[in-house]
Amino acid sequence: MSVTQPSKLMASVIPEPLEESRLTVLHIGNAQPETVDFFSKYRCRLHFVDLFAELPIHDRDDSLPPLAEQFDTWFCFPKGTQFDLCLFWDVFNYLDDEAMRALQVALRPYLGVKTRAHAFAVHNLKSPRNEKCYSLKSLDVLGEKPRTQPLAGYAPHNQGQLKALLTDFDLVRNVLLSDGRLEMALGVKAQVATSETDRTRQRVIL
Repeated sequence: MSVTQPSKLMASVIPEPLEESRLTVLHIGNAQPETVDFFSKYRCRLHFVDLFAELPIHDRDDSLPPLAEQFDTWFCFPKGTQFDLCLFWDVFNYLDDEAMRALQVALRPYLGVKTRAHAFAVHNLKSPRNEKCYSLKSLDVLGEKPRTQPLAGYAPHNQGQLKALLTDFDLVRNVLLSDGRLEMALGVKAQVATSETDRTRQRVIL
């Protein structure tokens, strides 16, 4: 059963006015009807990548390609794609250090100066395991459904660990929720966005 969760940070990462924006959005997870309905009102291009269906994601299975190749396959977007918004939801809770780094390296070519992101994490490692499937109902209301079964690979990072692992993103703001979750607004680090902009210009010149 879906319930609603107020969001104090979602509006801060979505460019406004939405009616005048052409947004390109990365949504980690499967396509939830509420999210599709919300963005269908505007000029948006949605890219859904369900990393939750790929769990566990780690570099300890010799039968699988290296993590870098796996993420390059999952993040194979059309040439010229640059995301305005990345909805990570709580996927960071299921990625170890190596997977976090591989995700960011694969995503880096699609980030720009104005890219913003939203995510959930845990305040500390003693916070209760709280697995949900998220959707976006409005700028300040999220939909949440408990997952029917626990997901593999649950290995959350506390706030300090996560900040260290987010090499490509700055933690702009966070809000501690009553159940121990952290709601986070993220922005791309200036040196990452500048580096990608320069590489794009070089490719155009060549």
